[in-house]
Amino acid sequence: MSEVVLYDFWRSSAAYRMRIALNLAGIAYTSVPVDLPTKQHKTDAHIARNPQGLVPVLEIDGLRLTQSLAMLDYLDNTRAMGLLPKEPGPRAAQLAVAYAIAVDIHPICNLQVINYAAEITGNRENVKEDWMQQFIRPGLVAVEELLSGFDQAPYACGDKPGLVDVCLLPQLYNAHRWGVDVSDLDRICAIEAACAKNPAFSDAYPDLHKPG
Repeated sequence: MSEVVLYDFWRSSAAYRMRIALNLAGIAYTSVPVDLPTKQHKTDAHIARNPQGLVPVLEIDGLRLTQSLAMLDYLDNTRAMGLLPKEPGPRAAQLAVAYAIAVDIHPICNLQVINYAAEITGNRENVKEDWMQQFIRPGLVAVEELLSGFDQAPYACGDKPGLVDVCLLPQLYNAHRWGVDVSDLDRICAIEAACAKNPAFSDAYPDLHKPG
């Protein structure tokens, strides 16, 4: 089997998802850092890997995959991870929660967006914190309500980690980083505590992957 390579940035939410998923699948991989602040993701070498100039990029099974949700779907289908149920109704319900995080909250809070928001407001004091708090908190409040349709036993939708957990933990890392209070979101806090005890999640924690 060819080497599995993850082109990674330690603070990227999407890359964090992939580190969790690869750990859950028991797949050994080589991490190749792509530094976003110094714009390594915009170099010719990285654009050749991903024309969008984004991370992560996953090389696995002779394929080069982009977009973390597509990668997660590939791993789920090829490694029988059980990230989502097979039944259409429950599957759609869990996808809705995962998408609320990965499609609605995450994109407006990524590095390119927040840097542009700061630029067009003259880099006023606390603009990044204000932006993140404006969008992360309401998004997670909605996720907390969506989670009421599932038993946290102890993970988001049952007794083993699934797609929702893989998407939620990176977003919570960002919430804590930007001072977003989630202490009153009981379901989310319980899920975070359960995931923290699972090495697949704790070993993927961003600060452990910071270069240098």
